[in-house]
Amino acid sequence: MAQVYDNTSISQLKGADRVRLRPSVIFGSDDLRGAQQSFFEILSNSIDEAREGHGHVITVTRFKDDSIEVIDRGRGIPLDFNPNENRYNWELVYCELYAGGKYKTNLGENYEYSLGLNGLGACATQYASKWFDVAVTRDGFKYELHFEKGVNIGGLKKTPIDSKKTGTIQHWMPDDEVFTDIVIPGEYFRTTLKQQAVVNKGVTFEFIDEKDGTKEEFCYPEGILGMVREMNVDGLTQPFLFSGEGVGRDRNDREDYTTKCDVAFAFNNHQAEIYYYHNSSWLEYGGSPDRAVRSAFVSAFDSFLKEEGKYRANEAKITFGDIEESLLLMSSSFSTVTSYENQTKRSINNRFIQRFMTDMIREHLTVWFIERREDALRAADQVLLNRRSREKAEKTRLTVKRDLMQEIDMSNRVRLFVDCRSQDINERELYIVEGNSALGSVKMARNADFQAVIPVRGKILNCLKADYNAIFKNDIIMDLIKILGCGVELPKKFSKAAAPFDINRLRWNKVVICTDGDVDGFQIRTLILAMFYKLTPELIRQGKIFIAESPLYEIGHRTKRLERTYFAYSDQEKNEIIASLGEGNVHVQRSKGLGENEPEMMWNTTMNPETRRLIAVMPESEEVMSGTFNLLLGDDVPGRRAYIEESGHLYMDMLDVG
Repeated sequence: MAQVYDNTSISQLKGADRVRLRPSVIFGSDDLRGAQQSFFEILSNSIDEAREGHGHVITVTRFKDDSIEVIDRGRGIPLDFNPNENRYNWELVYCELYAGGKYKTNLGENYEYSLGLNGLGACATQYASKWFDVAVTRDGFKYELHFEKGVNIGGLKKTPIDSKKTGTIQHWMPDDEVFTDIVIPGEYFRTTLKQQAVVNKGVTFEFIDEKDGTKEEFCYPEGILGMVREMNVDGLTQPFLFSGEGVGRDRNDREDYTTKCDVAFAFNNHQAEIYYYHNSSWLEYGGSPDRAVRSAFVSAFDSFLKEEGKYRANEAKITFGDIEESLLLMSSSFSTVTSYENQTKRSINNRFIQRFMTDMIREHLTVWFIERREDALRAADQVLLNRRSREKAEKTRLTVKRDLMQEIDMSNRVRLFVDCRSQDINERELYIVEGNSALGSVKMARNADFQAVIPVRGKILNCLKADYNAIFKNDIIMDLIKILGCGVELPKKFSKAAAPFDINRLRWNKVVICTDGDVDGFQIRTLILAMFYKLTPELIRQGKIFIAESPLYEIGHRTKRLERTYFAYSDQEKNEIIASLGEGNVHVQRSKGLGENEPEMMWNTTMNPETRRLIAVMPESEEVMSGTFNLLLGDDVPGRRAYIEESGHLYMDMLDVG
C-alpha cells in the first residue's frame, strides 16, 4: 500500500543527524575523501591561530587505531559561558552549525584572514565522529569535553591549573557509520602538512605516525618561494617572487574587502607544476586565481614576444598551454571576504581577487622582463619552442589518427567489404571484384582465413583525367584506399585530404584485380590499374598488384566412364585441350561472368593458390609506364586514335567474349 504524502510527510533533520545522515553536504563525499576533509576542518582552525601569530607549532598524530589528534599552541578555543548568546561557547562551537568567531573578519575582529571561515568544521567533524575529545588550556583553567556519536557526555569539565600556556588539543575517531572508509593514509597527512607549511611560512607542522613509528617536521621559512626553489632542479630560470595587497569589491553594491597575494614561479624544462592556495586551502579547481594567472601570463608574454620580434611571419599568438608546459608556479592569496565554491573550499569565485591578481601579475612580469632579461629571453624562447613543438606534434597526431582510423573496424566502415581472419600481412590477399554478384561468388569460393574481398560498383572514375578533388569525392576510390591502408602519394598541397603513403602500412601481401573476361571487365581492370598508377604507384613498383586471369572457355568432356570439365584461357589453349581429349562427347562454351560461376569453379580457376593463374603487374621504366597509361586513358587523344588504327585489329576477338 502506498504511503500517504500530506502535511505530516515533511520532516527536519536535527542535531547530529544533520551531518551523520548527509555527510556529503558538508564534506563533499561520504568516502575516504570526506573523512580526510573532516580532518582538514579541524586542522584549519589551528592554522588560523598560528597564522595570526598565536603559536608557531602544530602537531598532528595518527594513532594505531586510526584516531587523529591535532594540538596547537594558540589562544585556546573559548568554551565557557557566553553572555551575548546566553549559552556556553562549547555548545556553539561543537554542537551548532554556522557558529564561530570568524564571521566578522572583514571588520578586523579575531582573525584578519581565516581558513576555517564558515563555522561548520569543528561541529561537523564532531558530529561525524565515533568519539571526540577536547582539551583547552586558557585563562588559568583546563577545559575538557567528551562526545560520543555527536552527543556530549558529562558536560564541560573545568579544572584550575598553574600554567600560563594556552592551546587546544582535539582527539577523535572518524565514524565508519558516517564514512565508508576512515583509514586515512599516512601520505595524505604528509602531503597536507607539507602544503600548509609552504603557504604558512614560519609555522612548523609536526607529524607523528604511531602506525609507522615515524616523526617528521615540515617548515618553509621562505614559504612558496622555498617550495618553487625545491622543485626547480636544473631550472631554465631562477625562482622569482612578487607580492601585492589591495582593497576592492566584487560588485558595486558590496562592501570593500582586503586581499593580498604572493606568486612564486620559475621556468623549467624537466617538470611543470601549478598550485593555487587561498587562505591556506589548496584550490584543486582553481577558480579566480587560475583565471588571473592564465590571462596575465599570456598577455605579458605575448607583448614581450612582439617587442622582441620573436614571432615568425603570420605566426599565431601563444596560448597558456605553451607557457604552462614549462612553468613552475605557486600562488598563495588571502582575503577578508571569500566566495568559496562550497564547504570543501576547492575553488573561489571572487571577481575582485581575479582582477587584482591579473593586474598585479601582469605589472610584475613587465618589471621581471626588464630586471631579469636573460631569464626572460630564455623563458620566451622556450614558450615559442613549446608552441612549435606542440603544433608539429598535433599534425603528427592527426596524421597517425587518420591512418589508424583506416584500420579500425574496416568491415563496418566500408560497405560490402568482407575481411579475412588472418592478421599476418605476409599471407593476406585482397580481391577487388567486379560488382555485387561477383562478390557473392568470390565470398563463397574464397579461403576466409587469408582472402578478403571488396566489390567495385561499375566503371570507376578515370583517375588519369580527373583532378584530385574529384578523386577524393569518389566513394569507390576512397573505400579502396581505406581498405589498402597504406595511404596515397600526393602533391604537397593535397596532403590533408588523405594519409601520406607508407608501404609499411599496407595491409595486404597481394592485391588481386578480378573482373570478367569481357570488354567491360577489361575496361574496369584498366581503370583500377590507372587508380593504382596515379595514387599508389609504389605498389606497382613493389610487385604488389596482380590480375586474376579468368578462363575464356569451359570444355566439357563426357565418356562412358566419366565426365570432366576443363578451362581454357585462350583460343590456342582451347584447341590444344580439345585435340588432347580423344573419344567422347566434347562440349565447348564461353565462360560465364564471375557472378554466375559456381563457388567450386571460382576456387579452382581464380582463387586457389595451387591452380589459379595470376598475372603480376610488373613496372616498366617510369617513362614507358607513364606513356602507356597516358596513351590508353590520358589526354593523348591523337595518339590513342593512331594506336587503335594500327593495332585495334589485334583485340577484335575480345568483342565476341561474354
